[in-house]
Amino acid sequence: MTKRALQYTTAVLGLIPVITGGISLMGVTDPLYVAAGIPHDPLLDSKLRFFAGVWLGLGLALLWLVPRIDTQTALFRILWGMIFIGGVGRLLSMVFIGLPPLPFIAFTLLEIVGAPLFVWWQSRIGQTNTPEFVAA
Repeated sequence: MTKRALQYTTAVLGLIPVITGGISLMGVTDPLYVAAGIPHDPLLDSKLRFFAGVWLGLGLALLWLVPRIDTQTALFRILWGMIFIGGVGRLLSMVFIGLPPLPFIAFTLLEIVGAPLFVWWQSRIGQTNTPEFVAA
């Protein structure tokens, strides 16, 4: 559970939203959605592309903080908090709509169980106190 291991793990996991977010910017023409028969609806396409951009940005932010992983506690926690909330959304979808393909169930476990573990891991390595805001 070293700083270097947390950096490598965060970098690898940060590549997932970068790659999948980039692909999902294709909207309803994303190969995953085409295979699922998602309709070519402008509202749905717009929402998918927007959230793909947010997902891509989250991945870029994770990659940006890798070299500063021990000092960027607030950003690290915010990003993993976002991932956790996304996992709660997936879980609600499973309860109300049904189970997605197996990889998405695994993503949900990573998001709900893994997010708190990553925050705990970083707190063991990083500075647990973030600098206070100083007004000019």
